[in-house]
Amino acid sequence: MRRLGTGIGWRPEIADDIERLPGIDWVEVVAENICPGHLPDALERLRERGTTVVPHGVSLGLGGAERPDAGRLAALAERAEALGSPLVTEHIAFVRAGGPRTASPTAEAGHLLPVPRTRDALDVLCENVRIAQESLPVPLALENIAALIAWPGEELTEGQFLAELVERTGVRLLIDVANLHTNHVNRGEDPAAALDELPTSAIAYVHVAGGVERDGVWHDSHAHPVTQPVLDVLAELCARTTPPGVLLERDENFPAGDELAAELDAIRAVTAKAAVGVSGAARVSGAVGISSTVAISVAVGDPGAVGISGSPARKVPEARGVLVAAGPVSAAQAVEGARERVALAQTSLLSSLVAGAPAPE
Repeated sequence: MRRLGTGIGWRPEIADDIERLPGIDWVEVVAENICPGHLPDALERLRERGTTVVPHGVSLGLGGAERPDAGRLAALAERAEALGSPLVTEHIAFVRAGGPRTASPTAEAGHLLPVPRTRDALDVLCENVRIAQESLPVPLALENIAALIAWPGEELTEGQFLAELVERTGVRLLIDVANLHTNHVNRGEDPAAALDELPTSAIAYVHVAGGVERDGVWHDSHAHPVTQPVLDVLAELCARTTPPGVLLERDENFPAGDELAAELDAIRAVTAKAAVGVSGAARVSGAVGISSTVAISVAVGDPGAVGISGSPARKVPEARGVLVAAGPVSAAQAVEGARERVALAQTSLLSSLVAGAPAPE
């Protein structure tokens, strides 16, 4: 895996600061926010200095029921080539639902919504990843997301889900340790256990970001300083492997350049400490202070309710059954059946959120 070093998410608001920050080996840009033929001057100057630039997509929706859109894939490929990037990244999430499979209009979520950790969802995701890999000129890495909701009936842990995804597709992983912390607080999931199950050799790089707790719920805001618990999860990861790259994300409430430099130094200190084998990082496994578990109930094939804990439950439209022909079922038919079931579940969830249940922030 190519070594990237220490990086920061490039944003126009902090472009001047990034040029002056010492020790920036690479930057990540939101793919949808740049135009290949008209790159910002500040970004071009970084490239001229030899700084690696990685496009990070947010709109493919590879975890959705439909095949990835060819136009979006072509746009991501174009950006990778224009930037001379060694890889591109996206998210394990769905961002839209509906359409012909559910006889309903396609609706955009406006959020990265979690994929259920089920066999059906994994089958669909794996096929979508393979389609994307065939369309991209460089390797693809996928990011684990933060979730305020939990699907019922999940069959795999996050670590198991990611490990099997890598085994079946060869895709690389972008591990966001802030998202692991978010799922620890909101869903009671142990970051150390997830890291134990990951194929660490597949890690392309790591995200680190700040957040804030409000009313017992952790929000992955990217608008606050990185907290010690997030750095502790980074230390857990670095105790298992040396990640090829670590990147600081900040999207709002941008601080002064010296504050960004201090956060980057804190990240470097964690990675350097792990590199020389110095122990002492607090282990997150079994940590106390889980503020709340946010659960969402989605009944597929039977009327049910969707609701975030503490909010009135909302009825989900009854999902219609999927007819399966008798006799042997081909792999293609099996995935199509999985797409139908995933489409019904995701459309029910998104429809309920749009109807008034709280959406992830």
